[in-house]
Amino acid sequence: MDKILVLDFGGQYNQLVARRVRECNVYCEIASYRTDLETIKAMNLKGIILTGGPNSCYAPGAPTYRKELFELGIPVLGLCYGAQLMNQVLGGKVERATVQEYGRTEVAVNTASPLFDGVSEQTVCWMSHFDYISRMAPDFVSIGKTKDCPVAACECAERKLYGIQFHPEVLHTPEGTKMIYNFVRGICGCDGSWKMDAFVETAIREIREKVGNGRVLLGLSGGVDSSVAAGLLARAIGKQLTCVFVDHGLLRKNEGDEVEAVFGENGIFDLNFVRVNAQHRFYVKLAGVTDPETKRKIIGEEFIRVFEEEANKIGEVDFLAQGTIYPDVVESGLGGESAVIKSHHNVGGLPSYVKFKEIVEPLRYLFKDEVRKAGLELGIPEKLVMRQPFPGPGLGIRIIGDITEDKIRIVQDADYIFREEVGKALDEYKKVTGEVASWKPDQYYAALTNVRSVGVMGDERTYDYAVALRAVRTTDFMTADSAHIPYEVLDIVMNRIIKEVRGVNRVFYDLTSKPPGTIEFE
Repeated sequence: MDKILVLDFGGQYNQLVARRVRECNVYCEIASYRTDLETIKAMNLKGIILTGGPNSCYAPGAPTYRKELFELGIPVLGLCYGAQLMNQVLGGKVERATVQEYGRTEVAVNTASPLFDGVSEQTVCWMSHFDYISRMAPDFVSIGKTKDCPVAACECAERKLYGIQFHPEVLHTPEGTKMIYNFVRGICGCDGSWKMDAFVETAIREIREKVGNGRVLLGLSGGVDSSVAAGLLARAIGKQLTCVFVDHGLLRKNEGDEVEAVFGENGIFDLNFVRVNAQHRFYVKLAGVTDPETKRKIIGEEFIRVFEEEANKIGEVDFLAQGTIYPDVVESGLGGESAVIKSHHNVGGLPSYVKFKEIVEPLRYLFKDEVRKAGLELGIPEKLVMRQPFPGPGLGIRIIGDITEDKIRIVQDADYIFREEVGKALDEYKKVTGEVASWKPDQYYAALTNVRSVGVMGDERTYDYAVALRAVRTTDFMTADSAHIPYEVLDIVMNRIIKEVRGVNRVFYDLTSKPPGTIEFE
């Protein structure tokens, strides 16, 4: 299988780079710039992409790499900081720019370069840099410029080394995907054969090889990730798998019973299924806790404790399986050099002592939309595969501040109304027009803020909570924009929540994109 490595120097868009490569049907992984050269050699790579980063490559202690990386005979593409570093390491010079470029910028490119094959001679690109390449490394030539930057792109075609000062991976560079395609499919010679059916068959084979005759315990939430992980494992090892569904009392309204209906004895999967009703146990552990990271870690640790107990009841269990996906890994700071955005109970919050031989994570290198494709390939019903994501810590991170049973009731009821009314509006739109509404969110839910305010209901003064509605449109869940739900729909939701949910007297709608926000509140 052809593989591209994204070498991460702390860039905020590293996941998008990997995502764009995979859109070219080429497999790609992210690794830290601290990865040693021998490890990189052993990967049998077709190409390497160096990400951007917040540092100046000439500053003392700045992230760097040995020049031997560029002597492996493997094509290398440097993006922004990566382009500057490549030139600096190979004998060029990088300095502080007198004119700093940021945002959409017109770039004149040399379309004779294979990197810009089929790209417009004048193309708009997203710039974000304070330094510039004041002198290119020997044998490099400029293949792109702006009015303020003479080396917006450069190449050493003979050695297949390329550097660009802008970010082709973001949507603000309209022809950026074409440039990445030119690099991975043209310059690197990848055949574009990495597709989901190939992934599924490879994953099944690897699971069988790793597990052998061992027994596997999977924490099944009923969400997309754990469901697809269960499907993969079931296809690979059948009854060697036991799925444990822990109802921690932080699920959406009625969800515990719905999960059991799908995965239980009369469900659609031939699995060993165990439901554990542990609501009170989690509530006691979370009592008075307000810090979001602490809540995540408590929930994660308690999950593992429950798994251990169930494993002891079942008998000898060799592996713990998890539905970890790539955004979990990278946002937890385990997949590259980017700052930790949040910990996840299945990657960042594991306790130090776990009674299992090893962890099995069959989806660890997939993005969310790729997980859905894998699920469909496995024959999992579309309704289940396409349901919106739900975080492992559940409502624990959709309740700001401390968690009580009354707050859980409030957010469950408000969330149920929101999802019900949006669903009705989408169904009605499709019934009338025959089309999917352009505003259809990819994820939407209600969260309970820690804000209480004065209100008037029935001529009486109230002092109740404010509920926040969150709805986003996204393809990879790495970036997201607020969904433009029609006001009349939001108005219905607001009225129903205030009338039907005791303890709420205000409803907000969150317009924040990701970045700067995250999709979840905590």
